[in-house]
Amino acid sequence: MALSRRAVIAGVGALAATPAAAAPALAADVPGLARDERFWAGVAGQFRVSADFVNLENGYYGIMPEPVRRAYHRNVDDLNARNSHLLRTTYKAKADEVRDRVARLLGVTRDEIALTRGGTEALQNLISGYRRLRPGDAVLYADLDYPAAQHTMNWLAGRREAAVARLVVPEPATRQAALDAYERALRANPKVRLLLLSHMNNRTGLVLPVREIVAMARERGVDVVVDAAHSWGHLDFTLPGLGADFAAFSLHKWMGAPLGTGFLYIRRERLADIEPVFADESYPAGDIRSRVHSGTMDVAAPLTVPDALDFHQRLGAPLKQARLCHLRDRWVGQVRDLPGMQILTPDEPGMYGAITAFRIAGRTSTADNEAVAKTLLDTYGLYTVARTGMTGGDAVRVTPALFTSAAQVDRLAAALKQLTPRLRA
Repeated sequence: MALSRRAVIAGVGALAATPAAAAPALAADVPGLARDERFWAGVAGQFRVSADFVNLENGYYGIMPEPVRRAYHRNVDDLNARNSHLLRTTYKAKADEVRDRVARLLGVTRDEIALTRGGTEALQNLISGYRRLRPGDAVLYADLDYPAAQHTMNWLAGRREAAVARLVVPEPATRQAALDAYERALRANPKVRLLLLSHMNNRTGLVLPVREIVAMARERGVDVVVDAAHSWGHLDFTLPGLGADFAAFSLHKWMGAPLGTGFLYIRRERLADIEPVFADESYPAGDIRSRVHSGTMDVAAPLTVPDALDFHQRLGAPLKQARLCHLRDRWVGQVRDLPGMQILTPDEPGMYGAITAFRIAGRTSTADNEAVAKTLLDTYGLYTVARTGMTGGDAVRVTPALFTSAAQVDRLAAALKQLTPRLRA
């Protein structure tokens, strides 16, 4: 029996609804629920958040909702009590169950998933383990890609004698402008064999048309490593929809799992093209888990992933994406036309989520943007973060979360209306 809107609101607030029961009811009114502050107040009640400031920097770590936090504490206690017995007996089977859950939700199979300690480890293992490069080949990345992944691509120059090419993504980019930028870069660098591609980058939040770029690269014999650390749990998609053979994910950002959780994906038919990490022999070479060796880790974190996935599925990816886009649209819509305000993420549907960066004209240095972020915190109680690495200059990144209210992003907009005129060059 379908749940009423009132029952769904109450059920999510109390976390009484099961994923199977709640998701269809929530999906029935995604646009309306995305704007329903009463509903989201119930969701926000499931998070323990500091009252000392308004946190608009939720891209670094997406905190655990209370049911997940409590499950994590239980798993920590169980691990501490059972010690090596848990690690040597039940953990491996439970880790496989986690891989099953992740794979089903992504539309792939368990043997294509290996758990990691986060998106960074996944990216580093995929890039460093890529074995199809020959001396004289090239690799390509963009100015907006994740710094640690850029560094690993640079490392291939000395390790694999590969040339390194870099492209600049226009800002703010339209879908077509982004496609054109990648097409030009691939055409200008015909020796490229490996491309790093951020689904949603961590600097400006731009969402790229991954499927089209992957297809474009494949036509030229170029493999793509997709960085999906910021997109899964944030945007509504499955892996087959991206068309990627290799991808890296975080679970402690938008899935709300404990810190230190992520995974890498290698399409089954491409496993041999990523070598076992450090010649690992813990698993057979035909097992994807040989592409990760993290040593003894806090297994309470991956054991809590199913609880995080439960919470995610109670809301559903379409509703989460709609809410996060709504919050972003709300504050951006109030300040976009301010003289001197530069919003670096486009309004084009499908090209953004919660993360958006802004720059005040003429204020392009690191010091400039750190000062803006400091003023927003010290004067207005709004926590944001300065970001660097964009070709056009530094900026301030704003990232609301599921527990963020409309009133809080309105408060940001009001602060920027006061601050921007004073800082214009």
